Amino acid sequence: MVPTEKARPVTETSRLLLGLALLISALDWIAVARKARALEYVCKPAAALAFLGTAIALDPAANAARVWCCIAIGMCVLGDIFLMQRRDAFVAGLAAFAFAQIFFAVSFAFQTPTLSRLVLGLIVTCPCVVLLARRYLRALVAGGRSALVQPVTFYMTVIAAMVVSGITGGSGFGITGAVLFLASDSLIAEERFVEERAWQPVAIMVTYHLALTGLVIGLI
Repeated sequence: MVPTEKARPVTETSRLLLGLALLISALDWIAVARKARALEYVCKPAAALAFLGTAIALDPAANAARVWCCIAIGMCVLGDIFLMQRRDAFVAGLAAFAFAQIFFAVSFAFQTPTLSRLVLGLIVTCPCVVLLARRYLRALVAGGRSALVQPVTFYMTVIAAMVVSGITGGSGFGITGAVLFLASDSLIAEERFVEERAWQPVAIMVTYHLALTGLVIGLI
């Protein structure tokens, strides 16, 4: 296991930025619900940037878990921008978020990993992700989008690894963030590959922003 590090103190700046991140997130939920595209295009990446700023401001000293988490959130910002493009940039967005999951997994490895929690993470996560993956891959093949099978399979693999890593080394907030990230991405796959429902867009963003909240607070 990777040696753990002591938690870093919260700064006043990080508190303010977290509040700003949550405010912008709420505005994004409203924009998505009302289909206010202009506001959504501003708030979605702005919220992720505010969460990134929160993580950076936690403490001026170097901390490996925080550094990797910041890199991961930076990839989320990039993924948000790709997925907002009018042209189809889904694969590019998927790739950016795949890297984010890898970096989040590394961040958890520098927190408080134990062997028993690793076993628990594998037992809980793997069956759930396999069932979800089978559902989405079947829908892709049935819908004539077999070209997405490999990238989606890869993404499901890395997000499963991130959740396992979160259970292995994360705090309660971190684990919650990891699980909510899986929930958010599962909703995206359900909407894009299986069936669209009116409530999904808002649910996707709520779970995504709460996931980032948990992942950032989990660093403390």
